[in-house]
Amino acid sequence: MSDNRFKIVFDGALLPGVEAITARLNLAGLFKTDIESIERLFTGRPVALKRDLSRTDAETYLLALRDAGADARIEAEQPVTFSLEKSLEAESTSPYAPPRASVGDALPEFSTLKVLTTQGRIGRLRMLAWTFVLVLIMLVACGVLFVLTVGLSFTSPTAATVIGVLAGICIFVAFLWVSILISVQRLHDLGWSGWLWFLNLVPVVSSIFPILLLVLPGNTGANRYGAPPPPNTQAVNILSILWLALLPLMLTGAILLAMSGYISRFQAL
Repeated sequence: MSDNRFKIVFDGALLPGVEAITARLNLAGLFKTDIESIERLFTGRPVALKRDLSRTDAETYLLALRDAGADARIEAEQPVTFSLEKSLEAESTSPYAPPRASVGDALPEFSTLKVLTTQGRIGRLRMLAWTFVLVLIMLVACGVLFVLTVGLSFTSPTAATVIGVLAGICIFVAFLWVSILISVQRLHDLGWSGWLWFLNLVPVVSSIFPILLLVLPGNTGANRYGAPPPPNTQAVNILSILWLALLPLMLTGAILLAMSGYISRFQAL
């Protein structure tokens, strides 16, 4: 039987894609201490989080730390001499000593809301509200563009066409980009990677995936993408209800328009 012992070493490095605040929240929960104590681990100097472990126990601790986002490592334990006085002193200043304050006092309760970013989390109703506002902005932009191009067409039809096409492409790209950002934040609220947005490009799956984003509730607490979003405001509730009410009308109108076009073609035969 091997007598080799190991320790877990952490120097403040995080796994790729893990936010600093998320890692601190996870580590604070893992060690059941406050975030101020966890900050002592991020000085850039190697810290032995756990000593005198068997290989199996070391791998178990390492897995838990990696799940929290910490890029820790296992190192072989070197023979050391122990001093009771130093051990007691280290224990009194250790970030893993029993917390003297309530756990989580310094943790942010909710995440900060930002539209133009892939960071953060939003819930179902806020996704609907933001999408509704985005659609309204796009409609206004398209209306302004239409008026300008019609006015310009009387003096320069070619210029009106070129400007209309280029501006229309810009509006579409901007709308698509912001809608992707909103969807990514909604995916983060579920604890899912934002790369899953590309499932919208897969046939069949694309008709089911948006429904999942509307139906599935987000994580109640902090996940690897940060703290939960703040409670919905009255404006969010109203805008989301309006969008839900308009969606069936828009779908019905699109279906009727398509049917009328099909009927016209059939009668023309």
